[in-house]
Amino acid sequence: MEKKKRSPKGLIIALLITTAVVLLVRHFHIKNFHVVEPEVLYTSGQPRSMDYTRLLYKYHIATIVNVRHASEHREKNWYNEELTWVRNKSIAYIELPIDRSIDRANYFPDEPTQQEFLKIMSDKANLPVLLHGSAGRKRVPMLVSVWLRKARGYSVDDTVRLAEKIKDQPITKAEREFIENLVE
Repeated sequence: MEKKKRSPKGLIIALLITTAVVLLVRHFHIKNFHVVEPEVLYTSGQPRSMDYTRLLYKYHIATIVNVRHASEHREKNWYNEELTWVRNKSIAYIELPIDRSIDRANYFPDEPTQQEFLKIMSDKANLPVLLHGSAGRKRVPMLVSVWLRKARGYSVDDTVRLAEKIKDQPITKAEREFIENLVE
């Protein structure tokens, strides 16, 4: 049986198609994006350039809540891009930093941060809200858990399931304890 020769032209075409598909997926994919409650709360990692436009036109985001600390603002100039975009589009922008240098393993929102987030979420003029961090997988699910338990009355198990979905991995023992200790 004769082995079929592969054409270099065919390999180049396949490589170009694969590259185009990867670039399109990255272009139309918001990092770690989740719908917590449609038209109320969305979460993500740090949005990039075209992500902001998609967030505005597809999800009608009225407020962006950023949980990143000021010390993280120097990374890749994302902060200036975000501020410029929200100002140009008249989107509310709220910094609600959860300082990960205090407890790098967990960085849970403290009580004043929890209360401020609940206040933001209770004001209908702020909705829908995009809550984001750098990757959206540590601080964001814990702050969402605060809202789910204290404002929406979710059970511990339902809150854990949603937090795990946002994290894209099981929660830790400390995270479960944090969620269990949240009371209305």
